[in-house]
Amino acid sequence: MRRLWMSLLLVPVMVAAVASAAWAAPAAPAARSVPAARTATAAAAAPARALRPGMKGSAVKALQRRLAALKYYPGAIDGRFGTNTLEAVWAFYEAQGMKPHSYVSSAMKWRLAHPRAPKVLVKHGGANRIEVSLYREVLVLYRNNKVQLISHVSTGGHYHYCSPGGGCGYAVTPTGNFRTVVFMRGWVHVPLGEMFNPVFFIGTAFAIHGDTDVPLAPVSHGCVRIPMDIANFFHKLVKVPGERVYIR
Repeated sequence: MRRLWMSLLLVPVMVAAVASAAWAAPAAPAARSVPAARTATAAAAAPARALRPGMKGSAVKALQRRLAALKYYPGAIDGRFGTNTLEAVWAFYEAQGMKPHSYVSSAMKWRLAHPRAPKVLVKHGGANRIEVSLYREVLVLYRNNKVQLISHVSTGGHYHYCSPGGGCGYAVTPTGNFRTVVFMRGWVHVPLGEMFNPVFFIGTAFAIHGDTDVPLAPVSHGCVRIPMDIANFFHKLVKVPGERVYIR
């Protein structure tokens, strides 16, 4: 799966826009688990024919191919609507400036055929850069001023917390212009919990890192959480140290 995704990133993909009807076709449900807390409310309100977690079939595969061609990460192109595909759907909604749902709405189907480029946060910010929108909860990675990856994120939840090691604060992701500092492989234990494959951009305190919980809501202590599968290869796509990181 990793090799498949890296090939999609490194080799230009020419995919024709798929007709909206291809995403409207019904598909049989599959026994593929997706975190219930993420999907219960939105999936319950989904139209009967809408693609949603648990489905499988050719319509889901067409959705995955389209998302991958647009530089989102739906996981393996296997026709199964699992967690990776759900998070790519969220990222698409966010990057398009739409209200996220845990299913493919009719508005999303139309936008898949007529996508907008992600909103640039910093003009002339450099050909290679990472932009994180706190308002949209989305990360965009640029290479040579071209989008290479778009990911859903979860940032600071703006709640008050106290560290087991002492000290209290508010869960806020800092805004500003930064650069990557260091990458640490695997699970890294910190006073407030664990980070997976963190790419730090402020000392060894704030990082873009993988987490098993990357919900639609901003819930982190201040770091930028990305889905676990993306965290497996994200550090390979960026320069460490020195990659520009813009958070707005």
